[in-house]
Amino acid sequence: MSRVVYLHIGAPKTGTTYLQDRLARNVSTLAEHGVTIPTKNRFVPADLFHFRAALDLLEQDWGGAPGHAHGAWDAMVRRVRRASGPVVISHEILAPAPADKIAKVMNDLAGCEVHIVYSARDLGRQLPAAWQESIKQGRKWSFKRFLTKVERGETWFRKALDLPQVLNNWAAKLPPEQVHVVTVPHDRAGNLLWQRFSTAFGIDPSWAPLDSERSNPSLGVAETMLIRKLNRRLELGVRREATYDALIREMLAEGELVNRPSVPVTLPPEHYDWAEDQAELWIDWIQGSGVNVVGDVADLRPRRPAPDTPWTDPDKVRARPQLSAAMDALAAMTREAASRAEPGGLTRVVRDRAQQLRSR
Repeated sequence: MSRVVYLHIGAPKTGTTYLQDRLARNVSTLAEHGVTIPTKNRFVPADLFHFRAALDLLEQDWGGAPGHAHGAWDAMVRRVRRASGPVVISHEILAPAPADKIAKVMNDLAGCEVHIVYSARDLGRQLPAAWQESIKQGRKWSFKRFLTKVERGETWFRKALDLPQVLNNWAAKLPPEQVHVVTVPHDRAGNLLWQRFSTAFGIDPSWAPLDSERSNPSLGVAETMLIRKLNRRLELGVRREATYDALIREMLAEGELVNRPSVPVTLPPEHYDWAEDQAELWIDWIQGSGVNVVGDVADLRPRRPAPDTPWTDPDKVRARPQLSAAMDALAAMTREAASRAEPGGLTRVVRDRAQQLRSR
């Protein structure tokens, strides 16, 4: 019997952070049931190993020092070959992989029964979340520009979120029963999403009893505007500097600012027609393809807000909420700098960068 490999390729902003952390936290218990979540060693968690393997496969080099992912994909393949039961690999940057990289995956996993798992979410929620994620990764574009580029098919996110194209590419040589679409429910109560992922992977949900302690919640409009302005002022490349990741993305965007009460970023009313049209294209493709659906295709249809619901433009946030967010951010940065006062530590990096900004 062929070894079964479940390759979860995305899409981004569909509960992937939750899924990957839950898999990583339950490596041992899943192994007791014969399910392998490949890891490098006890010093590199499974989710980081999968990220580096995906980077290496795609010949990308971001999120760490140059060359940090070299050899990770080959190491992943070796661990798959050593496994004796089902294997789960997961990372969302795989979704828009080009044809030659997909061919490499299939060649490297030849002899295995490869299953493609793709998680999908309605664009009414996914596009605001994707834009905020890009801002947290260092981008500077406005929401309006982001949406325009997505609708024109000009961004990485658009390629990753194009369900028919992604699955046509990845599943071209697979029978439809080996392709699984997991829909993200509108109301993510309890363990419903985990239960759906478990079904797609062919495992019992109880085999991973430890729930995820990580999440990737969204920022409000004022907080997102603040991070955008910081990205412009700092003039940093997208996710290339460790200082940015440690301070701006992790401590501020995913720590301090995400907990503030704020107006959420939502899709502009005039973009719902396009999002609904895309949902119908996705549903028609799914129903015509015969792929396995875990969940309900109705989850892919955006829910329009009530006609009288006010909409706040995240590109035109008033000064007062921005100032409030900025003061909280400054307080958090000050506390962090004070806690890292060792010579040559992060405090010096922050001080040197502040001096550069003052001298501009």
